[in-house]
Amino acid sequence: RVPLSGFIGTGDWGITERGVCTDKKARGEIVLFLTPDMKAFQQAAKDNAAKLLAEGRDDTDLASRTVVGKTFALTALKTATAVSLVDPPNSDLRILSCNPDVFVPEGFKKEKALVEGCFLTDYVNSPDGQGSPHRGAVRDPSTEGAAKPGQPSTGSLGLPSAGSIAELRKLVSPHTVDCTSMKVTDEQVQSIDYMPVVDGPASAWGVKQRAVCGQLGGEQRAHNLNWLDTVSDMKTLQTKARAAQLADLKDDGRLKATASKLLVGTNIAVETNNANVRRGLYQLQFLYLNCETGFTAPAGYRLEKAQVEGCVLTNYERPS
Repeated sequence: RVPLSGFIGTGDWGITERGVCTDKKARGEIVLFLTPDMKAFQQAAKDNAAKLLAEGRDDTDLASRTVVGKTFALTALKTATAVSLVDPPNSDLRILSCNPDVFVPEGFKKEKALVEGCFLTDYVNSPDGQGSPHRGAVRDPSTEGAAKPGQPSTGSLGLPSAGSIAELRKLVSPHTVDCTSMKVTDEQVQSIDYMPVVDGPASAWGVKQRAVCGQLGGEQRAHNLNWLDTVSDMKTLQTKARAAQLADLKDDGRLKATASKLLVGTNIAVETNNANVRRGLYQLQFLYLNCETGFTAPAGYRLEKAQVEGCVLTNYERPS
């Protein structure tokens, strides 16, 4: 049995009764809550999430297992349990999340909750890759027309493109990358928490024009930095990014948490270390340049030829 000391108690969050049952198929417990006043429950969930986010716990509710109905709620201890409850097309159960940065992919529902600042969804996110199955359409390069230089002979990868930084900003902001504050500059901008891929003169990396979005450092530490690039030489960019990635992987086989990943389009790129931003970019058909030895992707994800040997372009990331 699950010790209930770590879960919300009767009398809190509008809960009148509490119990535990077992999902035998997933081999995981479910903690059940009777919540006649669902609005009070959701308000308490919002207040709790706001407190944790204010403490710097940015992962709050990113992989929420709180499932709600009309007069009850539950916490699923296993990802598979949560998926089985909200995934069926006829299910009225929803995941409750009160983190505004949570990204809901194409094909999933995102509905208003009873309190402002929270939402309901049938999407179960999970860092272990066991969450909701992919529902969005995956582009087939063989249907994209004639081949392009440096791309597979079966056709175009269907990657996004832009003619300028302004067009790239319009493509990705504000829903995917927050470029409310953006600075177009060739200067090297970085911080201890946000390390770009491009290191040094942008032109040496095949980058034509470069901008940084987010709050630059000053009296306070830099926050939410992401870099936008228009690219004149994609092969050079990928070649130098490969060298930088392999150098980072050399010590322990993992990228530094503060290191940005390079997501590319046809003649554009975005550098970001924010997983939620990357999920949004994948929906826009950007692909991540992955140069890990022996890397492969599960069925349903894209795995395409890069312009540099030893790398692939993909929309799949291994759980960290």
